[in-house]
Amino acid sequence: MDRRPVRRLKPDPGAPPHPADLWPATVPAVAQILREGLELGPGATVLVGENGSGKSTVLEVFAAALGLNPEGGSAGARHVTRASEPGSLDLIVERSPGGNRWAYFLRDETLHGLYSYLEENRNEHRPDPLFHELSHGEAFLTLLGDRARGAGLYVLDEPDAALSFTATLSLVALIGDLTARGAQVVLATHSPVLAALPGARLLEVGAWGLREARWADLELTASWRQFLDDPRSFLRHLQ
Repeated sequence: MDRRPVRRLKPDPGAPPHPADLWPATVPAVAQILREGLELGPGATVLVGENGSGKSTVLEVFAAALGLNPEGGSAGARHVTRASEPGSLDLIVERSPGGNRWAYFLRDETLHGLYSYLEENRNEHRPDPLFHELSHGEAFLTLLGDRARGAGLYVLDEPDAALSFTATLSLVALIGDLTARGAQVVLATHSPVLAALPGARLLEVGAWGLREARWADLELTASWRQFLDDPRSFLRHLQ
């Protein structure tokens, strides 16, 4: 039986069309989803692409369609700094009957506000750690590990920004454990380590929209491989 928490993100045929010349429909990946929707398979889906390609915007739209707090957290989180997200764009989330409805959204750029909110609303019977007293990476892994409740859906926007190489490997192991228990994970990353998640579906984001890719063929992978092999071949052009 198909128990994916989410099967598909699809346009609402009854909603008015979004103007193609207005953000975020000007982002090719978003425009593609508004036309075609996005199938979400089991396990992990990893979005890779350059800054400005639309990875984070896609995740923000997805999180809004799920009803999650746009600055991170669950559907019940109530914190906001400056509203700048695109909203759900009237997209419909198609769920599996009987699928786990738990979902959580983590965005690197808004973690400070989320940590403050969680500390200010600590449950005295099950208090969260004081996240601001931990390092950036420690706080991120602690929070995700605590909220990872098995077969739910986890949306992670650039989690690698918080993590060292070793900590990134710890995140790979955590995601592998989650997906083995039936969870779905959708993440955007600049890390070739996270992009190498075993069994993950890779979507390369760019001027073409969203396209399936193999890890070995990613521009991300090629660039890091070339840099680590010969840093001077890149650095000499910056002088």
